Amino acid sequence: MRVLHLSDTHLDRVDAPNKHGVNATQSLRRILADLEGLQAVDVVVISGDIADDGSLEAYAAAREIVSEFAAERDVPVLYSTGNHDEREAFTKILGSGHLDPHGNDRADTVLTSTVGERAAVSLIDGYRFVTLDSLVPGKGYGWISEEQLAWLRGVLASPAPRGTVLVFHHPPITLDVEVQHALGLQNPTDLADAIRGSDVQLILCGHFHLQIFGYLESAAVWVTPGVVSRVDLTAPVRTERAVRGASATLVQLGTPSSPMFHTLHARDPQVGETVYELDEG
Repeated sequence: MRVLHLSDTHLDRVDAPNKHGVNATQSLRRILADLEGLQAVDVVVISGDIADDGSLEAYAAAREIVSEFAAERDVPVLYSTGNHDEREAFTKILGSGHLDPHGNDRADTVLTSTVGERAAVSLIDGYRFVTLDSLVPGKGYGWISEEQLAWLRGVLASPAPRGTVLVFHHPPITLDVEVQHALGLQNPTDLADAIRGSDVQLILCGHFHLQIFGYLESAAVWVTPGVVSRVDLTAPVRTERAVRGASATLVQLGTPSSPMFHTLHARDPQVGETVYELDEG
């Protein structure tokens, strides 16, 4: 099983540079064009912040661009929500977030949420992929509700043939970086309780715009860098610097040494140029 993991595309309603001078649509097209030779992929996963402005046009653009890549390889695409996403617009364009190679909804199970949270299950080549919704409207940090956790426990009550992969936006692990502590998943212990003793072997997240690896319980956690930009931790203390350069991850499952992760970078002539630099002031 080979998973192409993207995150943080941050598309807007218009195909134009954003306030930082980065064209998010162009960044997504660039990374997928540079991955043209990557044919051996079984599923594409996008772990949130698909849209930057929550517009219908942004979701439609993401669906069109990514579906073209997926259709050429005859593989499904799974989307989850991030803090910049808007649930109603997400649902209108992406449905459950689990789409077949031609953009049709293909989820096996969907959470019926009282507040519209987007969570769903698809079985792909024996692996159970579960997308969760860590979006807290109007906030940068993440939270997985008790309603979702109860539903997840029910899903995990029966093991999948080859194990389970969770996909959501806000990482349940952080480096010793203040902004990550403040903006990551705020209830990781609740999630740990829900997956303890289950067949969850991998958790795929985004949000931080840089790659991190760690564990939650016995599940490996991978945070993939962003498509629209990457965060550069060589910036001065208490400063956040983002640089150009769309990135993604190829994840391999099902081998004795898996999960394995290989970070892929677009061949951007402006790679490494500063997009923004923010300090405490």
